[in-house]
Amino acid sequence: MSMLRRTRNALLTAVVAVALTAGGQPAALAHAGPPGAGPQAAGAADVARARVATEVLLESYDQEKAWFPSSWWNSAVALQTIGDYMLRTGDRSYVDVLDHSFETNKGPFPAGERSTDEIYGNFTSRAIDDAGWWALNWVTAYDLTGEAKYLDMAGTIGEFMHGFWDPSTCGGGIWWNEERTYKNAVTNGQWVRLTAELHNRIPGDTVWLDRSQEAWDWYVASGMINADGLVNDGLTDACASNGDTVWSYNQGLAIGAPLELYRATGDPELLAQARRLADAALDSTALVTDDVLTESCDRVDRSCDDNQKQFKGIFMRYLMDLADTTGDQRYQEFAAHQAETIWAADRDSSDRLGQRWAGGTSADHPNVFDWRTQASALSALIADVPQDAPARSLSATMSPDQLVVMPSPGATSALRTEVGVAATSDGRRPLRVDVRVDGPRGWTVDPDRSRLTLATTGDGTPTRAVVPLDVTVPAGVADGSYPLTVTVTAGPGLSWTTRATVQVASVVDFDAGSTEEVAWLWDAGGSGLSQAGSRFADGTSRFVYKLPFPAEATSAEATLTIDNQYVVALGPDGESWTTVLAEDEQVRDGSNKADHTLDLTPYLGPDKAVYIRVTDAFPADGWGGGVYHVSATFGTD
Repeated sequence: MSMLRRTRNALLTAVVAVALTAGGQPAALAHAGPPGAGPQAAGAADVARARVATEVLLESYDQEKAWFPSSWWNSAVALQTIGDYMLRTGDRSYVDVLDHSFETNKGPFPAGERSTDEIYGNFTSRAIDDAGWWALNWVTAYDLTGEAKYLDMAGTIGEFMHGFWDPSTCGGGIWWNEERTYKNAVTNGQWVRLTAELHNRIPGDTVWLDRSQEAWDWYVASGMINADGLVNDGLTDACASNGDTVWSYNQGLAIGAPLELYRATGDPELLAQARRLADAALDSTALVTDDVLTESCDRVDRSCDDNQKQFKGIFMRYLMDLADTTGDQRYQEFAAHQAETIWAADRDSSDRLGQRWAGGTSADHPNVFDWRTQASALSALIADVPQDAPARSLSATMSPDQLVVMPSPGATSALRTEVGVAATSDGRRPLRVDVRVDGPRGWTVDPDRSRLTLATTGDGTPTRAVVPLDVTVPAGVADGSYPLTVTVTAGPGLSWTTRATVQVASVVDFDAGSTEEVAWLWDAGGSGLSQAGSRFADGTSRFVYKLPFPAEATSAEATLTIDNQYVVALGPDGESWTTVLAEDEQVRDGSNKADHTLDLTPYLGPDKAVYIRVTDAFPADGWGGGVYHVSATFGTD
């Protein structure tokens, strides 16, 4: 996990050097400012929550490929969410991330490199809606930076999409794919929104406006909006509504499309239509359960696929836009309730945000925490940040926030972690931050009290500082999870609580993707989680487990349940590697899934840790190795 945080910190602005003077709440509880906090303090907490969730999301960003692993269109939506965060808060820490993604990915890619489809260049492919998500993302990048290249790219993608506007079938509408097999809500909702956005940003334009008005008129007449004001997925071959599932992202685009066109024309009926669609969603049991936005696949007896995981965030993006435009308290309160519920019920001890915003899990259909669910829930947190984001905010994170120790009998154990503090203010004077660390009884944390002085910039981008912590675990501590709770305060109204979890373990035994895995995962390296229950590494991605055996260990072995196209390497330090296991066939169906036992003894490092790295044996085709379960034992002389 330390490598995850290290990757995140490398993406942030430089850490400020500060002088330290030595001197909680559980992560599952909501943080809305100190007791009795007023609107400014609550707003500061809203900003801090969004900032922390953005940092966690960026831990999954693949710096080499400049995207989020294994999903082309989902990456566009996640990057736009990061842009939304920056527009909302004034924090410009990640502008370079967007630009890096633009420059790295604007060219062509063969099938399997970025998507199962070939990417033609300019973020286009046979999937027309995939191109639409990238276009909307680049409009957001233009709004952030004013750089013409982003708006130009959005226009280029728009022209590509326009080539699939076809009045000869169903009287109009954009085809969903290059094969022209389906006209649906998502592609046409994107099209109306994008064309209106381009018009509103290109002086003197009439072409994009005409296209947007024509497209909206067709959309309304298409029958995809049903009698309840909810949007079904698309049209049949006979050009009638297919009555298919009401998904939140289709409803969100249907809200955002007329809203942007309203800005272009001033026509009050367009704003009224956006409101009717929003009200229909909030009043519907198809999309809302107990006041929480809930996809049909969110039920505990079902699972959402990797696409569906991001739908709710798209809805919240456009509901936020409507709330900002109208000032309607109902929309604002709905957004606030989503954020509070997520933070209280759908957040784990690493501040990862899950699929089911109201919480809930089952053995067969567990709640999922990955970068897609993180991006989706982050949109709800952003929607709760006031339009005028408060100048003052304070947050803290732990790096690593999940640690594991395998203690020697009768001996203490030493660990190191650090507190990362991020603060904004109006810049008039330095911000003094007190840091307090509370560990379990009998544990020692040095320092347990610190004071930082941060010279903030006043522009919304936080100043950051780091406090290293040395932790001593006493001898004889039983196996289990133990919290280190950190509270940072800066005068009245600014307070934040975070924590790290120390896993004391006498054995290694965990499932990939589980809560227990997090402490052993030293470097996620762009890996992903499959619906089959594996952590997988495709292409150039990787993942590394660190097994910190106790000092008396003289031998060790591990058993991995693994499939597909794997390469497994071992090492003593996380830097030097020896390949010990590799699949030489291009297996894509998991048919080679098996347990493999590895001798770790030659790789016990000076600190008795062994690192296990999994990569892809055939990087070009996107079916890398997947690990389901890891167990390990050690011996002593």
